[in-house]
Amino acid sequence: MDNREKLGSRLGFILISAGCAIGCGNVWKFPWLTGQNGGGAFVLVYLLCLFILGLPVLTMEFAIGRASRASIVRSYQKLEKPGQKWHFHGWFALFGNLALMAFYTVVAGWIFYYFVKYLSGQNADLSFGGMLSSVPINVGFMLIAVVLGFFVLCFNLQGGLERVTKIMMPILFVLMIGLAIYCCTLPGAGEGLKFYLVPDFGKLNGKVIVAAMNQAFFTLGLGVGSMSIFGSYIDKNRSLFGESVNIITLDTLVAICAGLIIFPACFANGLVSEDMAEAAGPGLLFVTMSNVFNGMGSIGRWCGTAFFLFMTFAAFSTILSVFENILACVRELTGWNRPKGCLACGIVVALAGLTTAFGYCLWPDFHPFNPGTNVLDLWDFVLSYNLLPLGAFIFAVFCCSKKAWGWDSFVAEANTGDGLKIKSWMKPVFSIVVPAIVIFLWVYGLITFGWK
Repeated sequence: MDNREKLGSRLGFILISAGCAIGCGNVWKFPWLTGQNGGGAFVLVYLLCLFILGLPVLTMEFAIGRASRASIVRSYQKLEKPGQKWHFHGWFALFGNLALMAFYTVVAGWIFYYFVKYLSGQNADLSFGGMLSSVPINVGFMLIAVVLGFFVLCFNLQGGLERVTKIMMPILFVLMIGLAIYCCTLPGAGEGLKFYLVPDFGKLNGKVIVAAMNQAFFTLGLGVGSMSIFGSYIDKNRSLFGESVNIITLDTLVAICAGLIIFPACFANGLVSEDMAEAAGPGLLFVTMSNVFNGMGSIGRWCGTAFFLFMTFAAFSTILSVFENILACVRELTGWNRPKGCLACGIVVALAGLTTAFGYCLWPDFHPFNPGTNVLDLWDFVLSYNLLPLGAFIFAVFCCSKKAWGWDSFVAEANTGDGLKIKSWMKPVFSIVVPAIVIFLWVYGLITFGWK
């Protein structure tokens, strides 16, 4: 693109970048993994991973995007030295965004379906299993998510993505805080808060640490260039390390608040810690929260409507951001305008989403790993266990190695503008600690993965 679009304000950049991070990863997958991995101990390790691993990699992605003024498929070509092949990772990153949307759009469809049912007062007979087995619901609501997302992106960057995000995100924060306050006052909520906030280090092991790292990368969309695209849209007035701190802080607050909604509600609904690991899974949020709301009488319908509206905004904030990344890559490769690019990308994303939707309603006997797994788990394995950590490792090596872009070039870009700067003492963290931990946990995660 000769005349690259730009975001209209710093607030737009922060909200859009935070919107990419704040989504189903926070309010659907984070509570699910916390329940499966022992509660407070997982939360503590997750927070450490966010700031020790996530913060450096997020800064690197922003720097690569802003320095190249290109999407991930082109950014390496602009920054790498002649004859180098770093740009091959750009294609894997583009595939990673598609892999994420292959199951994320289906989950967003579930959320929107629940919102519609509560809004219309048809929540009494909601069945998570019944929804999963229905082809019209699984496919239809996934397609709604795809069509709505790319419709917004048909407009220019400031008039479409930035304008919608500035409206959605503040509403999301208000709904989230209100629901957290309410759930924390439910009878029995104290035990849920204890499970969630008080670490039990006896439940801490290598698999929990791997899950925490993968979740930190998943919630921020790191390793596949989901964030670098927004770096390419901003000016050089603010340092990227400082902006990364702001975005991770917002993301963390939303994840913590999501737990303050889910776990007090779980325990108030009779789901205790001994049952949590067994009950936790993709349906934890839907089943538990529906039981809570349906047990509240007439007010439960409106509380459920507010909750799933919050969930819808969270899901769509990420969908819009990742769609924009996919769209930017395709437009740079083809030269297409936004409407034509949206049509082509929408078709490909919808076809990818069908694999997950069909996995529940048409291919229920397909178990890629152990019994009970499905196509969603396969896509999540490809992304969370492989493309995200390996991508983060590649970003770290590319930004810090003299044989690639290099530490001096990276720091010069990241520190341009006002705000927090990367200090010289941080170099070992970025160049040694981050890649070493990531590659070790990636290998350990594959060895200990529940293959059968």
